[in-house]
Amino acid sequence: QVQLVESGGGLVQPGGSLRLSCAASGTIFSLDVMGWYRQAPGRQRELVATITSSGSTVYLDSVKGRFTISRDNAKNTAYLQMNSLKPEDTAVYLCYIYTTGRGYWGQGTQVTVSS
Repeated sequence: QVQLVESGGGLVQPGGSLRLSCAASGTIFSLDVMGWYRQAPGRQRELVATITSSGSTVYLDSVKGRFTISRDNAKNTAYLQMNSLKPEDTAVYLCYIYTTGRGYWGQGTQVTVSS
């Protein structure tokens, strides 16, 4: 059984920073893609950032230059450094992994950006 443990969410003022982490455990032979989606009330879920096992990254246009995704393959852990946060970044951030033909979702962590 694969488990995802997310951490790092919280309340931050505009312009502040947060660092999210997502650690995968269980029977994992090939962790192909790791990343985060986010969802705010009344809005569609959107892809924030992903990173492949080889280090290739994809970002939502609105977070480019502010967010950086990375991973530690030895620990099966991904990190999302979020800088210059804006109120519109407020959402539940959901870790996602894709491994050997199957995707898994984390429980999500709340990020609130407010003054």
